Amino acid sequence: MPITPAQLDGAMAWRYATKVFDASRRIDAATWSALENALVQSPSSYGLQPWKFLVIRDPALREQLRPESWNQSQITDASHLVVFLVQRQIGPAEADRLITTMAQTRGLDPADLATYRQMIDVDLINGPRSQQIERWASNQVYIALGTLMTAAALLEVDTCAIEGFDPAAYDRILGLDNTPYRSCVVCAVGYRSDSDKYASLAKVRYPASELIEVR
Repeated sequence: MPITPAQLDGAMAWRYATKVFDASRRIDAATWSALENALVQSPSSYGLQPWKFLVIRDPALREQLRPESWNQSQITDASHLVVFLVQRQIGPAEADRLITTMAQTRGLDPADLATYRQMIDVDLINGPRSQQIERWASNQVYIALGTLMTAAALLEVDTCAIEGFDPAAYDRILGLDNTPYRSCVVCAVGYRSDSDKYASLAKVRYPASELIEVR
């Protein structure tokens, strides 16, 4: 059964960028499984899914990451920490993987998807956007980030997107150098602390009349 418009409005108003997490509260297994599935179900251009999601549970590893994240407490205190990775390149191998998976999932012959495969090649692999493929791929990762944060809000789970970190240091600590992936953005997920003063502050948003234009 779909949620009501009022429920969606309430979830969006409830969420905020949580600055202080309650380190004693943990997300239960069923809730986290649903949030992981939200990540898996995230949309991406062409369905290429140029990402990987690292869920960092090891406290010692989080302690290593915190100094490389402007010493933000969310890194160690949140129930879960997700490092969003982006593929370094989109080439024939990535396109072929998608076509093979799509054919298997839908019971098709890969040859039936030749036109779709050519579209990817003309656009992303050999076309003008191939010169900005890292930017394109990063944009896709931010779609997944938004999906996670929205899904979490609907489940009354707090999040904080974090760009204040050293990607090169993360890559070194997480062993990502010389792999197909690199660190892109981070999201802390858990439950707000009663001591987080930002939870009670009025949310600052420009009015819809200034942001939404209908033509």
